[in-house]
Amino acid sequence: MARRKEAHGGGHGWFVTFADLMGLLVSFFVMLVAFSNQDATKVQAVAGSMRDAFGVQQTVQYSGVLESDGSPARPKIKNVAHIEPEKSSVTPTAEDRGTDLRSRHAFALAATSLRQALEAMPELTQASKRITIEESKQGLNIDIIDQDGRSMFPAGSKQPYERTRELLRKIAGPLKATPYRISITGHTSGPEGSSQPKYGQWNLSADRANAVRQILEEEGYPSANIYNVVGKADTDPLLGDDPSLAPNRRITITLIREAPPLPPELHP
Repeated sequence: MARRKEAHGGGHGWFVTFADLMGLLVSFFVMLVAFSNQDATKVQAVAGSMRDAFGVQQTVQYSGVLESDGSPARPKIKNVAHIEPEKSSVTPTAEDRGTDLRSRHAFALAATSLRQALEAMPELTQASKRITIEESKQGLNIDIIDQDGRSMFPAGSKQPYERTRELLRKIAGPLKATPYRISITGHTSGPEGSSQPKYGQWNLSADRANAVRQILEEEGYPSANIYNVVGKADTDPLLGDDPSLAPNRRITITLIREAPPLPPELHP
């Protein structure tokens, strides 16, 4: 009587078939993605939403300070200009040629150090969701944003709450460690009541920005490093779809992208 021949591999031939099936499925989905048309804005928004939801940062404990290029709070990327394909070129512009590469590298290092310093401060953990860090053509923007039910300033007042003062005091330290100048901009979200006649949103936003300047200077930030202090009222909303939303009320501190100032004793 002939003996039945046993299958090689210890009787696990099904595993090879299963692995082949998984390989085919992966290849199929890769082909679907490769042939699909992706919306860059939606991809950025999804990435920002996932990063915000899961706290994907170098230090998970301080994940509230987020990079907002893909922030789900904004329906589009704010600081990315659209360039027509026929106008694109690999040749650098006159502005790019005139910018010293070493200066740009130095600014990038300073911006990274500032970002890491803010993320590593346990005092900012509770308030971190009110802070966004975003790079723009002008420099590195630090937005301190109102949240519903937890505003920075009383309605119609230029003087901040004590919790806002404490937050600004914490930010002043990392700002002092950079040699770059800053710009302070105040924003409102629309009409806010005020007991003073003829005191509108322009006055209010400018006075709030100036109050922030005073707090930073009280903490030792040098006045010479403050480039300007301006108020923009509600002309530059963070969420343009609804200018009345609370996040549009904010203070923006911009680390200006430029060559750092020379020390007084050094002459070029």
